[in-house]
Amino acid sequence: MTALDACAAGLALLAALLFAVASVVQRGAAAAVPDEAARGSHLVGRLVRSRRWWAGAGADTGAFGLQAGALGIGSVLLVQPLLVTTLLFALPLEARYSGRTVTTAQRQWSVALVGALALFVCVGQPTAGVDRAPFAQWVPAGSVLVLVAAACVLGAGRRRGARRAALLAVAVGLAYGLVGALTKSVVALLATGLVPLLRGWETWVLLAAIGIGTLLQQIAFGAGPLSASLPAVTVGEPLGASLLGVVVLGEHIRASGPTVVLIVLLVAVMAVATAALARGSVRAPAVDSTVG
Repeated sequence: MTALDACAAGLALLAALLFAVASVVQRGAAAAVPDEAARGSHLVGRLVRSRRWWAGAGADTGAFGLQAGALGIGSVLLVQPLLVTTLLFALPLEARYSGRTVTTAQRQWSVALVGALALFVCVGQPTAGVDRAPFAQWVPAGSVLVLVAAACVLGAGRRRGARRAALLAVAVGLAYGLVGALTKSVVALLATGLVPLLRGWETWVLLAAIGIGTLLQQIAFGAGPLSASLPAVTVGEPLGASLLGVVVLGEHIRASGPTVVLIVLLVAVMAVATAALARGSVRAPAVDSTVG
């Protein structure tokens, strides 16, 4: 691992810590909203009056800045998988907040996730591709992503429950995966000046994806049990971003022969461990539900 890669990894881990703080705070605010106000503009109206939600938004903003810095010097394939360590930071924070203890199963899945991540970085040695790609290269992958996300939103229906939460969360994960991949391009534009940044189509698509993803995330958190929504968001974001990094930005993993099989197994372990930790992190006793 080069010095730049190590620096990118460090920034990604700091971003994960702040994302964990934001997640714990904002999930508490969204889950506290009554059923009748947990949709669309009604939900947003309740959340923007919550000091708790704004505190989480501040942590989210700082985390995104660190993520952007990491993507500016490191590959999407390196940075995005490391962001799943958000769960490792969120577990003790939520345990303290809810007055419970981290379970043995959660500790075991944490070890599995850390081990798989470490091996993935060491064995795969993710390499950077290009910072920006022509719009035409984004169209095929972007179109599939948008169509799948739209199908999830339409299929979610309006009745609150686990199915609605899970489908909305898949759309959120895809939106945030697009944000992760586009952030690298926007950081490259920013380095060339304000005018190129404002002229670049990536900037405006990034802002749209952030806005849509944030809205859908709050709706998903309020639509049903967090055990249904959080795993889809947490697994979907790095997978979506990494696929775009490979397909669009030309990043790749240095692997061949048996190493490819090991990389596939490590990715599977990371996905399963992340989903298990996400489910476990929201199976906690109810906490104070006062919004504000």
